[in-house]
Amino acid sequence: MKIARGVYQYTAIDDCSGFRVLGVYPRRNARNTLIFLDRVIEEMPFPIQRIQTDRGGEFFAESVQRRLMSECINFRPIPPRPPHLNGKVERSQLTDLNEFWTHHAPTEDAIEQRIEEWQFDYNWRRPHGSLGGKTPIDRVTELGEMTPLTEQVATAYDEIKERIRHREWRIDRMLADLHRRLSGFATPTGAANPDKSRKKPQRK
Repeated sequence: MKIARGVYQYTAIDDCSGFRVLGVYPRRNARNTLIFLDRVIEEMPFPIQRIQTDRGGEFFAESVQRRLMSECINFRPIPPRPPHLNGKVERSQLTDLNEFWTHHAPTEDAIEQRIEEWQFDYNWRRPHGSLGGKTPIDRVTELGEMTPLTEQVATAYDEIKERIRHREWRIDRMLADLHRRLSGFATPTGAANPDKSRKKPQRK
């Protein structure tokens, strides 16, 4: 989300709990996306199974997609023009505009620290109507026994089904069809690759 010239907010939100990671960067590009991804992996209180994004070019950089693959995270960009699929993050960003950015100038000193403090308040202190008055961390705790462990996520990850995705939707659909045909040729029974000897991601 563009806040001002040279000030962009990155937002990652968990679909089940609403737990978020926020960051402020001077531009939207692959380098800053990788830096933010490191924070998301580190700060989300559970292993990440899938990341859904819009079709911004910063997410489609090969370096970003390769990093997701190395962490056994499925990359699922949304189709063009389906606003309902990105509604949760957009609603949370509206909260940021109303409750954070109205009190802080984008050029404020230590704005990165201020937004980290806001992230903590949002996740640990602020009650949410959509969660019945609970906080996101309350919901994370409730779902703890049902949340898969890092090793389970890595085992369930099927690298045969993953591929480098193209930002242009029509081209990506053609590449998806080609990938399916080639994958089916390589494993005609449709079975997932039984070789799980690839290095598993490590929680930091």
